[in-house]
Amino acid sequence: MTAHAELAHYRKTPPTTPTTSSTPSTPSTPTTRIDRPRPGDGRLLWRLARDSGTLDLNSAYSYLLWCRDFAGTSAVARDASGRAVGFVSGYLRPDSPGTLLVWQIAVDESVRGLGIARALLDGLSARVAAEHGLSSLETTISPGNLASERLFASYAARHGATLTREVLFAPEEFPDRGYAPEVLHRIGPLSF
Repeated sequence: MTAHAELAHYRKTPPTTPTTSSTPSTPSTPTTRIDRPRPGDGRLLWRLARDSGTLDLNSAYSYLLWCRDFAGTSAVARDASGRAVGFVSGYLRPDSPGTLLVWQIAVDESVRGLGIARALLDGLSARVAAEHGLSSLETTISPGNLASERLFASYAARHGATLTREVLFAPEEFPDRGYAPEVLHRIGPLSF
Protein backbone atom coordinates (compact mmCIF):
# COMPACT_ATOMS: atom_id res chain seq x y z
CA MET A 1 0.00 0.00 0.00
CA THR A 2 1.41 3.42 -0.88
CA ALA A 3 1.69 6.21 1.65
CA HIS A 4 -1.19 8.05 -0.03
CA ALA A 5 -3.39 4.94 0.07
CA GLU A 6 -2.51 4.49 3.75
CA LEU A 7 -3.47 8.10 4.43
CA ALA A 8 -6.80 7.66 2.66
CA HIS A 9 -7.49 4.46 4.64
CA TYR A 10 -6.89 6.08 8.02
CA ARG A 11 -8.82 9.24 7.14
CA LYS A 12 -11.86 7.00 6.58
CA THR A 13 -11.44 4.64 9.53
CA PRO A 14 -14.55 4.94 11.72
CA PRO A 15 -14.37 4.65 15.49
CA THR A 16 -14.57 1.17 16.92
CA THR A 17 -16.36 0.36 20.09
CA PRO A 18 -15.70 -2.65 22.24
CA THR A 19 -18.03 -5.59 21.93
CA THR A 20 -17.46 -6.61 25.51
CA SER A 21 -16.49 -4.78 28.62
CA SER A 22 -14.21 -6.33 31.14
CA THR A 23 -12.55 -5.24 34.31
CA PRO A 24 -9.02 -4.05 33.61
CA SER A 25 -6.40 -6.25 35.14
CA THR A 26 -2.66 -6.12 35.21
CA PRO A 27 -1.07 -9.43 34.35
CA SER A 28 1.84 -10.22 36.57
CA THR A 29 4.52 -12.79 36.75
CA PRO A 30 6.35 -13.72 39.91
CA THR A 31 9.59 -12.37 38.47
CA THR A 32 8.51 -9.06 36.88
CA ARG A 33 7.45 -5.85 38.60
CA ILE A 34 6.32 -2.52 37.15
CA ASP A 35 7.63 0.71 38.67
CA ARG A 36 8.80 4.24 37.91
CA PRO A 37 11.99 4.73 35.93
CA ARG A 38 15.02 6.26 37.62
CA PRO A 39 17.59 8.44 35.81
CA GLY A 40 20.04 5.55 35.88
CA ASP A 41 17.58 3.52 33.78
CA GLY A 42 17.99 5.87 30.82
CA ARG A 43 20.86 3.96 29.25
CA LEU A 44 18.94 0.66 29.55
CA LEU A 45 15.81 2.18 28.01
CA TRP A 46 17.90 3.56 25.15
CA ARG A 47 19.24 0.03 24.52
CA LEU A 48 15.74 -1.47 24.62
CA ALA A 49 14.54 1.12 22.10
CA ARG A 50 17.58 0.51 19.88
CA ASP A 51 17.17 -3.26 19.99
CA SER A 52 13.41 -3.15 19.36
CA GLY A 53 13.94 -2.82 15.63
CA THR A 54 10.78 -0.71 15.26
CA LEU A 55 11.14 2.41 17.41
CA ASP A 56 12.70 5.66 16.29
CA LEU A 57 15.82 5.89 18.40
CA ASN A 58 16.25 9.16 20.28
CA SER A 59 19.55 10.33 21.74
CA ALA A 60 20.81 8.54 24.84
CA TYR A 61 20.64 11.90 26.61
CA SER A 62 16.91 12.17 25.93
CA TYR A 63 16.25 8.83 27.67
CA LEU A 64 18.20 10.02 30.71
CA LEU A 65 16.13 13.21 30.82
CA TRP A 66 12.92 11.27 30.22
CA CYS A 67 13.64 9.07 33.24
CA ARG A 68 14.22 12.14 35.37
CA ASP A 69 11.54 14.55 34.14
CA PHE A 70 8.73 12.21 33.03
CA ALA A 71 9.08 9.33 35.50
CA GLY A 72 5.58 10.06 36.79
CA THR A 73 4.06 9.29 33.39
CA SER A 74 6.38 6.45 32.41
CA ALA A 75 7.00 2.92 33.68
CA VAL A 76 9.67 0.24 33.67
CA ALA A 77 9.25 -3.53 33.88
CA ARG A 78 12.01 -5.13 35.97
CA ASP A 79 13.00 -8.77 36.18
CA ALA A 80 13.82 -10.53 39.45
CA SER A 81 17.32 -9.04 39.46
CA GLY A 82 15.97 -5.49 38.99
CA ARG A 83 17.15 -5.22 35.37
CA ALA A 84 14.87 -3.23 33.05
CA VAL A 85 13.24 -5.62 30.55
CA GLY A 86 10.62 -3.24 29.20
CA PHE A 87 9.43 0.33 29.36
CA VAL A 88 6.68 2.68 28.37
CA SER A 89 7.29 6.41 28.15
CA GLY A 90 4.55 8.98 28.07
CA TYR A 91 3.41 12.40 29.12
CA LEU A 92 0.20 14.25 29.93
CA ARG A 93 -0.69 16.54 27.05
CA PRO A 94 -0.42 20.17 28.22
CA ASP A 95 -3.58 21.23 26.36
CA SER A 96 -5.49 18.13 27.50
CA PRO A 97 -4.19 17.13 30.95
CA GLY A 98 -6.54 14.14 31.20
CA THR A 99 -4.89 12.61 28.13
CA LEU A 100 -1.83 10.40 28.45
CA LEU A 101 0.20 10.27 25.26
CA VAL A 102 2.25 7.08 25.07
CA TRP A 103 5.51 7.98 23.33
CA GLN A 104 7.31 4.64 23.17
CA ILE A 105 6.87 1.12 24.47
CA ALA A 106 9.44 -1.65 24.17
CA VAL A 107 10.02 -5.08 25.66
CA ASP A 108 13.27 -7.03 25.58
CA GLU A 109 13.15 -9.79 22.99
CA SER A 110 13.93 -12.44 25.63
CA VAL A 111 10.63 -11.79 27.47
CA ARG A 112 8.24 -10.91 24.64
CA GLY A 113 4.95 -12.75 24.62
CA LEU A 114 4.64 -12.81 28.42
CA GLY A 115 2.16 -9.92 28.72
CA ILE A 116 4.74 -7.37 29.82
CA ALA A 117 3.64 -4.68 27.33
CA ARG A 118 0.06 -5.13 28.52
CA ALA A 119 1.16 -4.94 32.17
CA LEU A 120 3.16 -1.78 31.43
CA LEU A 121 0.18 -0.03 29.79
CA ASP A 122 -2.33 -1.12 32.41
CA GLY A 123 -0.03 -0.35 35.33
CA LEU A 124 0.98 3.06 34.00
CA SER A 125 -2.54 4.16 33.13
CA ALA A 126 -3.87 3.05 36.53
CA ARG A 127 -1.09 4.99 38.29
CA VAL A 128 -1.61 8.13 36.18
CA ALA A 129 -5.39 7.90 36.73
CA ALA A 130 -4.91 7.69 40.50
CA GLU A 131 -2.39 10.55 40.64
CA HIS A 132 -3.70 12.94 37.98
CA GLY A 133 -6.99 11.69 36.59
CA LEU A 134 -7.12 10.07 33.17
CA SER A 135 -9.89 10.23 30.59
CA SER A 136 -8.10 9.13 27.42
CA LEU A 137 -4.91 7.60 26.09
CA GLU A 138 -3.26 8.44 22.77
CA THR A 139 -0.38 7.00 20.82
CA THR A 140 0.89 7.15 17.26
CA ILE A 141 1.59 4.02 15.27
CA SER A 142 3.13 3.69 11.82
CA PRO A 143 1.00 1.61 9.44
CA GLY A 144 2.13 -1.98 9.37
CA ASN A 145 3.18 -2.13 13.04
CA LEU A 146 0.65 -4.86 13.75
CA ALA A 147 1.98 -5.73 17.21
CA SER A 148 1.39 -2.16 18.42
CA GLU A 149 -2.01 -1.97 16.72
CA ARG A 150 -3.09 -5.20 18.47
CA LEU A 151 -1.68 -4.03 21.83
CA PHE A 152 -3.63 -0.76 21.81
CA ALA A 153 -6.82 -2.31 20.37
CA SER A 154 -6.79 -4.89 23.18
CA TYR A 155 -6.17 -2.11 25.72
CA ALA A 156 -9.27 -0.29 24.44
CA ALA A 157 -11.34 -3.48 24.62
CA ARG A 158 -10.15 -4.31 28.18
CA HIS A 159 -11.09 -0.83 29.33
CA GLY A 160 -14.45 -0.70 27.54
CA ALA A 161 -13.33 2.35 25.55
CA THR A 162 -13.72 3.49 21.97
CA LEU A 163 -10.69 3.47 19.67
CA THR A 164 -10.48 6.03 16.86
CA ARG A 165 -7.73 6.47 14.28
CA GLU A 166 -6.67 9.42 12.17
CA VAL A 167 -3.49 10.59 10.51
CA LEU A 168 -1.65 12.94 12.83
CA PHE A 169 1.43 13.56 10.68
CA ALA A 170 1.51 12.88 6.94
CA PRO A 171 4.79 11.81 5.28
CA GLU A 172 5.33 15.25 3.73
CA GLU A 173 5.37 16.85 7.18
CA PHE A 174 8.64 15.10 8.08
CA PRO A 175 11.97 16.73 7.21
CA ASP A 176 13.28 13.73 5.24
CA ARG A 177 11.76 11.37 2.71
CA GLY A 178 10.95 7.82 3.64
CA TYR A 179 8.69 8.41 6.62
CA ALA A 180 5.37 6.63 6.82
CA PRO A 181 2.37 8.53 8.17
CA GLU A 182 2.01 8.59 11.94
CA VAL A 183 -1.51 7.47 12.77
CA LEU A 184 -3.00 8.77 16.02
CA HIS A 185 -4.87 6.11 17.98
CA ARG A 186 -7.16 7.75 20.54
CA ILE A 187 -8.73 5.57 23.26
CA GLY A 188 -11.47 6.85 25.50
CA PRO A 189 -13.37 7.66 27.48
CA LEU A 190 -11.52 5.80 30.21
CA SER A 191 -12.74 5.28 33.75
CA PHE A 192 -10.82 3.83 36.65
